[in-house]
Amino acid sequence: MKFRYSIGRDARVNALLGAGHFLSHFYQLCLPPVFIAWQQAFGVSFAALGLAIAVMSAAAALLQTPVGFLVDRYGARPFLVGGTLLMTLSIAAMGLATAYWQVVALALLSGVGNSVIHPADYAILSGSVVRAKLGRSFAFHTFVGHVGFAAAPPATAALMLLLGWRGALMLIGLLGLPVVLAIIWQSRILIDDTRRPHDRAETATSGAALLVSPSVLMFFAFFMVSSMAGAGVQSWLITILHQVQGLDVAAASSALTGYMVGMIAGVLVGGWVADRTDRHLPFVMALTVGAAALLLLSGIVSLAELPAIGVLFGAGIMTGASRTPRDVMVKDAAPPGQIGKVFGFVSSGMSLGAAIMPVPYGMIIDAGRPDLVLVVVAAFLLLSLFCAGGARVGSRRAPVAAAAG
Repeated sequence: MKFRYSIGRDARVNALLGAGHFLSHFYQLCLPPVFIAWQQAFGVSFAALGLAIAVMSAAAALLQTPVGFLVDRYGARPFLVGGTLLMTLSIAAMGLATAYWQVVALALLSGVGNSVIHPADYAILSGSVVRAKLGRSFAFHTFVGHVGFAAAPPATAALMLLLGWRGALMLIGLLGLPVVLAIIWQSRILIDDTRRPHDRAETATSGAALLVSPSVLMFFAFFMVSSMAGAGVQSWLITILHQVQGLDVAAASSALTGYMVGMIAGVLVGGWVADRTDRHLPFVMALTVGAAALLLLSGIVSLAELPAIGVLFGAGIMTGASRTPRDVMVKDAAPPGQIGKVFGFVSSGMSLGAAIMPVPYGMIIDAGRPDLVLVVVAAFLLLSLFCAGGARVGSRRAPVAAAAG
């Protein structure tokens, strides 16, 4: 009976955290479909409309690390409930906005709520799920986040046709309330990976030193450089395939979809593998080298539509499959009770990498060399492996007890 209950509990933990992670990604991409309606309603420029996304993303990126400290000191559950509730109410309130500044202010609040998700979720997963299933739990968590990204634009557009933009945003926001209530109802099974109460003062004082330790800084660089590579694919792949390979926009879009679908599927494969081996770094290195090779191939070799989709689907699978072993490596390197701040810090590296590179990639294309973009992407992927290797070596050299203070 105990074994059966453990399986049930793990499933419930994954479902609760997965629902919140789905919402956090869904809310980040539910706003672009509303842009044209907002331009007509508020008479603002497209640059101003982009400010809402920028403010939301910046708030989430900047606050993840401070929230990680709070999660490790006071526990993850209250922050998870508060952050998820703030996200849902902020999006719902956008449906009542009468001026664009109100939308931007609410986007800021939604970003504040979103900043809680990664540090709180990873602290709870690490403390609630048995070690043998942790890779699959991390994979499911990442998987539902990607599904949230994919579902947001079409779902929001469909709801706007039925309810208008105000009704669509109010409904989308209020749909998060059952998730909040479910988290509260089942909060007793959400056990976060924090220290015992008498150790929490030590956690607060040692955390800052931990974040500037060589291993954590290298993990931050690993996440950031990987994200810098990903930004080139997600932002510019359609343009590259159109200009370099001569594919029409529809075919190039299908190739990007193939890459994204492969990445989502690969996440689940990586979770399965992560639970069956401790050799995470060699697995990540092999997949990353393979993904870099396939992306380079798609950029320098002339491919028809179907081969291009197949090659990029393979690159997506390899990229996605490397995600969960990477996350497990971070978890294993974080001292007990400090997982929230470590994941908050390294996750902010992803946001920073995504923000840094779209403009430089665009400048390369403007200079008449779109063929070089995927070369740079492949180079960043290979560079990320040096960061991963350095992080792994650093975490093995520094005992956990020393890293904890």
